[in-house]
Amino acid sequence: MQEGLHRNARILIVDDQEANIHLLEGILRRAGYAEFRGVTDPCDVTLLYTEFQPDLVLLDLHMPHLDGYAVMEKLKLLIPADAYLPILVLTADVTADARQRALSSGAKDFLTKPFDATEVLLRVRNLLETRFLHRQLWDHNQTLEGRVRQRTWQLEEARLEILERLALAAEFRDDDTGQHTQRVGKNATLLARVLGLPDARVELIGRAAPLHDVGKIGIPDHILLKPGGLTADEFEVMKTHTTIGARILGGSRSPLLQMAEEIALTHHERWDDAGYPRGLSGDEIPIEGRIVAVADAFDAMTHDRPYRKARPDHEAWEILRRGAESQWDRRMVEAFESVSAGTREEGTIAPRPLSIGQVPS
Repeated sequence: MQEGLHRNARILIVDDQEANIHLLEGILRRAGYAEFRGVTDPCDVTLLYTEFQPDLVLLDLHMPHLDGYAVMEKLKLLIPADAYLPILVLTADVTADARQRALSSGAKDFLTKPFDATEVLLRVRNLLETRFLHRQLWDHNQTLEGRVRQRTWQLEEARLEILERLALAAEFRDDDTGQHTQRVGKNATLLARVLGLPDARVELIGRAAPLHDVGKIGIPDHILLKPGGLTADEFEVMKTHTTIGARILGGSRSPLLQMAEEIALTHHERWDDAGYPRGLSGDEIPIEGRIVAVADAFDAMTHDRPYRKARPDHEAWEILRRGAESQWDRRMVEAFESVSAGTREEGTIAPRPLSIGQVPS
């Protein structure tokens, strides 16, 4: 053990005989230890432990009011489970029962009185070496855990970036700006927040919503980019982007990808069960799908698409209002409109304060 650790070690001495405390303090002082406290009343040990935070406890066993065994039981409640606090028992009781009971109560070593000063210092040094080695190992483990957390965070960031690029790859096929997915993500986040959903769920929705149309990767260009209306057969092919997207995103244990799969599959379901791919209706449609359906529809209507020009905002709002409780959940439409200032800022709805209560999931 380094000499500096000797000098800095904090040692707590507990003995009801003040003469014994002075004796031990003298031995420690001559050996170069400077940080030690002595207490004759064992009832004061827990308070002193909290204040002093010792590296080693020298403990007498037989004391009035509270014996050394009871002191060790009280200390167990204060010592963290992953900490190592050595206790060196010093006692005149040389019976095997006392030794065994002390060691089973938490003592790490045992010395009988009268004790030899050299042996005391050797036991103290050995226990402190173990204490500091344990602390160094704990610090090292904390460093490793920090690195693991950092690496996990980096991997999560990389995964999210891949998902964002996947969403962009799909979006660039029918939106050369690549901004539609980001706008839908921002507006879905805004709508989820005003609906009163928990923050963690709001964040997931914001991350997952941009992947709603990832299945368009599997739609042929002559259908996806067709400038005019689609035939019935072509529309049937177009509708498969929901199930394609769900297959691309499905099978993951990630909560984000699970939500993204659900959104990709359900964002074209309708409140009146006339949507696709499963014909769900009302609250059968997951709330995330209902949220993205409104955010997606508003953005699609107010921006140029291959088959038509953008509509003015007021026309888009009128279509949303008329479609409430037929195509879209009225609560979603009203909540979305309530946070709109009537104009778009950087492609997203500008919020205004509102409290409309919790929407059931």
